[in-house]
Amino acid sequence: MNDNNRQSQEQEQLLYNHWLELVQVEQPAELISRFRTLFIEGSGYPDRSVADALEKIAASEQAEQEFKYVLNRCCHILINRWQTYPNKQAAIPELIGLFEEPPKILVGYSRSRGRAALPKLVNQFTQSEQYLTLQRLAKVINHSNEDSSNSKTPATLALGTLIPRYPYLYKHCLLSDDSTYEQQKIIKKIQAQKQQQFEVNLSQYVAHQVRKAQTARRETSISFNRSIQNIQNPTLLSDPELFFALKQFVGKVEGANTYRQLADRFTANASTTGSYRSFKDDLYEYLISSVTDDRYGKRQFNEKLYKQLQKTFPHNDAQKFNEFLMIRTCSQLLNFLVVESPARPNHFVFIDLISNLGPTQTTGLLLKIVLICGKVKPYLEKRLAILFGHYEFSTREGVVWLVKALENVNLALTTNFGKVDVSFLL
Repeated sequence: MNDNNRQSQEQEQLLYNHWLELVQVEQPAELISRFRTLFIEGSGYPDRSVADALEKIAASEQAEQEFKYVLNRCCHILINRWQTYPNKQAAIPELIGLFEEPPKILVGYSRSRGRAALPKLVNQFTQSEQYLTLQRLAKVINHSNEDSSNSKTPATLALGTLIPRYPYLYKHCLLSDDSTYEQQKIIKKIQAQKQQQFEVNLSQYVAHQVRKAQTARRETSISFNRSIQNIQNPTLLSDPELFFALKQFVGKVEGANTYRQLADRFTANASTTGSYRSFKDDLYEYLISSVTDDRYGKRQFNEKLYKQLQKTFPHNDAQKFNEFLMIRTCSQLLNFLVVESPARPNHFVFIDLISNLGPTQTTGLLLKIVLICGKVKPYLEKRLAILFGHYEFSTREGVVWLVKALENVNLALTTNFGKVDVSFLL
C-alpha cells in the first residue's frame, strides 16, 4: 500500500469514527444538520479535523471512484443505528432526502482543492447505484411509518414507488455491492417484517371475503358488515384477479394436483432419471403442461422452450443427472423466460408469455421451476429485480403488465414459501 492510499484510509476511518461516536449521543435532527453542513454546504463544520479529513478524501486521486462508497458508509452508520429505534426511523428518509438539495458551489475564496471538488463528488453520489438503493430504502421506511400497506398509489406515479410492496425484491434492490454485513442484516429484518405484515393482511382479507360471501347468502346482520368493512385488498389486483391467482397457486391446476404436488412428483421421478438428456425431456413435458393455450403453445412457445433446453449444456447430455445440473438448468431457464442480466435486459419471451397466457399462468410456469429447485428462488427474485430496475422510472400505467406480474409472483411465493394458509379457499 502506498503512502497516499494509507493516508486516504486513515482519513476515511477518522470520518467513520466521528459518526460512530456522534450517533450514540446526538439526536437525529442534530446529526442531519451536521450532515448538511459537512456534505451539502461544504463549509463551517464545527470539527475542523473532520472537515480537513473530508477535504483530503475529496482531493485524493481515487475520489472519483471511491467517494460514493465513503459517503454511502457515512449514511449507513446513522441509518443502521436509527433503524433499531422505531421512534428514530422517520429520520432515515429525511437524511437520504438531504442529497436532493443542490450542493453549495464555493466560489472564489476556496483555496482547498478538496473543498472545491466536494459539490461535484456529492452530485456524482446522487447518480450512483449506492444512492438509488438509499432512495428505495427511504420509500420502504416511509411506507412503514405511514402504515399504508393497503393503500393504492396513483397509476401515474413511477413504478419505483411500489418497491415497499415486494419484500422479495429487497435483497436485490436495497443493497449494493459495497453493503456491509450489518446492512444486509437490517434489510433482512425489514424484509421479514414486511413479509409477515403482508401475510397477515392477505390472510385477514381472504377470510373476510369468504365470510362476506357466506353471510351475504344468509343475509347477515348490519352490525357484522360494519365490523369488517375496514379490511382492504392488500394487493393491486382486483378481487377476481386475486382469487383466481390464489386458487391457481394453492389449488388444483392439472387434474387433481396442485403445483406443489406436481413438483413433488417430478422431483421424485427425476431422482431415478438416468441421463441429463432424459431429465431435460421430462422437464420440457413438465413445463408445457401448464401452457393451457394450445394455439400459443403449439404455434411458437413449445418449440422455443424445447430448443432452449436442447442447447442447455449439451456436452452433459450423456452424463448422469445430478443436483448441480438441476440448478444450472433451472437458472438458465429463468434467464430465458424472464431476463438475462442488467447488461442484456432483453425480456421479449416474458412479455410474450404474459400477453398470451396472462400474468397468473405465466407466474405459475415460474413457480413450477422454483418448486422443483428451491435454490433458484433467489435467482428468480434477482431476474425480477432487474426488470424492476429497468422500468423503475416508468409510470405504473405504462407497465401494467409488469405490475400484475410482480403482484402475482408475490402471491405465488407467499402462498408456497411463506406461513400464510389460504387452503380454506378450496
